Amino acid sequence: MAPKLQNLINGQWVDPTGGGDKPLLNPADGTTVLAQFIESSPADVDRAVAAAVAAFPAWRDMPVIRRCRILFHCKQLLEQRSGQIAECMVRENGKTLAEAEGEVRRGIEVVEFAAGMPSMAKGDFIENIATRVDGYIYREPLGVVAGACPFNFPAMIPMWMFPVAIACGNTFILKPSDKCPMTGALVAGIMHEGGVPDGVLSVVHGGGDVVQQLITHPQVEAISFVGSTPVAEIVWRSAAAAGKRVQALGGAKNYIVVMPDADIEETAAAVIGSTYGCAGERCMASSVLVPVAGGDEIVDRVIALAKSLQLGDGLVGDTGMGPVITAEHKRRVESYIQIGVDEGATLRLDGRRAQVEGLPHGFFVGPTVFDHVTPSMRIAQEEIFGPVLSVMRAASLDEAITFANATPFGNGNSIFTASGGAARKFRNEIECGMIGINAGVPAPMAFFSFGGHKRSIFGDLRVHGPDGIEFYTRKKAVIERWPDTGPTGSVWGK
Repeated sequence: MAPKLQNLINGQWVDPTGGGDKPLLNPADGTTVLAQFIESSPADVDRAVAAAVAAFPAWRDMPVIRRCRILFHCKQLLEQRSGQIAECMVRENGKTLAEAEGEVRRGIEVVEFAAGMPSMAKGDFIENIATRVDGYIYREPLGVVAGACPFNFPAMIPMWMFPVAIACGNTFILKPSDKCPMTGALVAGIMHEGGVPDGVLSVVHGGGDVVQQLITHPQVEAISFVGSTPVAEIVWRSAAAAGKRVQALGGAKNYIVVMPDADIEETAAAVIGSTYGCAGERCMASSVLVPVAGGDEIVDRVIALAKSLQLGDGLVGDTGMGPVITAEHKRRVESYIQIGVDEGATLRLDGRRAQVEGLPHGFFVGPTVFDHVTPSMRIAQEEIFGPVLSVMRAASLDEAITFANATPFGNGNSIFTASGGAARKFRNEIECGMIGINAGVPAPMAFFSFGGHKRSIFGDLRVHGPDGIEFYTRKKAVIERWPDTGPTGSVWGK
């Protein structure tokens, strides 16, 4: 019998009480039940919030250096147990082991960043801003904050959020994805073992109803969300209506522009890694390849490499790409492949009939490539979130930039070139938040902030890095004047 997933509330693992028991399946075989998922009830959310409210005063008042020492200890535990976290992720998400290990590493980097909070959350001070008047600004935590995460990065995205939040002195409630909840809960449990006090970091499992309750709960001050654009916009609007601070990251349609002077082998390898890494289930995946002035050589090379990718269970050493997350998502990706065919694009590599020996029920979609895609096609405009690459051929760099800027998204786009002038033009004119120059996945490191433009983000601030500190704190400005007389009325110095 598979175990039931439990909530972490006030330092205790407890059963959710909302019902709706459903099995979580291993996507590689489609049959193994990893755990039983139970929805949290409104009462469960209330208990988690109450525990976070109760824990907040002591955690807020703990010196920041002591909070960060706890984070340093948690970082050590996370590194020691990184293999366990990665294996859990492979089983419930379908990534390859190498992809999972890389994700854990990137998450731990945010913990490292947050552990430097004493030097990053400092305020400002001016002495004698007026005669015998000093002025200063300092930061204070918000209180109880929450985060709702998607399935595609079940370790890294929670760690985008809660390390920065709790380092700033907040208490945090994590709602992992209902499709991929085990890894986030495991990471939170390790943080608790590492010394994070009861109530400072909680886990409540559930779907959209739980997110909505966290948004509208009167004692939750802010919500951080990562997911699809339609849901991100709903979260943003709901949180704004509730008077909450919100950051909501949505979807993407990322373009890779390839100039004629680009190195073919390096570029093709980068396209493969960006497009088919994590089975294309990531907002930084390059889903449109735009070769400039020709492009047959790079397209042919990408197709050859895509054909060589070995599909399989991510825990098997030679696996190059794992399954997508669910049978439902497999059907969705395959429906987009049919849309591309119906729109008249040239299907040069079809992943719909992918077969993996020994795993007949796994949720596999093979690498797919469309050629001669036009800007008006849905496969050029809409996020597919799977291993599907569209090729749009451009006559010039100007045309390629126009193609990319025509999408409603603005997450991350890349250019491959040996020309500094072409790279500079692309950097200046492309409309997105993250740019790669000879890099296929332009995701910033933890000490910068992650987020796009246009309909890839809702709210003013991005996640982790300096924006994360801004999001999880508020500033107070103080104007301070003291008289020149002491407590006995005598004049100082006389």
